[in-house]
Amino acid sequence: MYLAMHMSDGLVNAPTAAAFGVVAVVGMAVCLAKARADLDDRTAPMAGLVAAFVFAVQMLNFPILPGASGHLLGGALVAILVGPWVGALCIAIVLVVQSLLFADGGVTALGTNITNMALIAVFTGYGVALALRRFALRGKGGLTATAFLAAFLGTIAAALGFVVQYAIGGQGLALGYTLALMLGLHALIGIGEGVITALTVGAVAAARPDLVHLLRGAQRPLELRRPEGSAA
Repeated sequence: MYLAMHMSDGLVNAPTAAAFGVVAVVGMAVCLAKARADLDDRTAPMAGLVAAFVFAVQMLNFPILPGASGHLLGGALVAILVGPWVGALCIAIVLVVQSLLFADGGVTALGTNITNMALIAVFTGYGVALALRRFALRGKGGLTATAFLAAFLGTIAAALGFVVQYAIGGQGLALGYTLALMLGLHALIGIGEGVITALTVGAVAAARPDLVHLLRGAQRPLELRRPEGSAA
């Protein structure tokens, strides 16, 4: 039996899927209410672009081990660029579209998938980035390192969320084996996640640091400013 972050129908029992469906609905309702404060003329278009980017990249898998592959979760990426509330909604929308139109992740597993990837990964990634914000503001190197670590730890946290769900309502594999398998695979996935997130955040910050949510309200780091005399 192969376990992956994108859970399919039947991987956990119906009561567990229903319970995490409630968690996902409540979480998304809170995010929707909080996101209004973050949405403006700059954030709204950026959120659309970020959601489209995550959707596209999640369709691409990269090999991890024989018989196993991974894809970008996007939790830390969206949190750093558009904030955790808007970012969680972006990931949830991507997961719903993938499930309903592309059969990527089960419909009954939407609650577990949204909990893991749109809530746990996003808010863990943002928490790490926020804790390292002073370091991120020192320059491009600090920002990309922060983005890498936030993405890596967000991926691990999402994998732990999966393990908890499987421990509650899964069948077929021992909990210790599931934990070792998920953490081992997602430590490798987290490296790829971290690299993609760091490169993307670094590129956006180099061109338009004002669009990076994590950098809001702070004086631009010297290394991220445009050279004097360059075009705006």
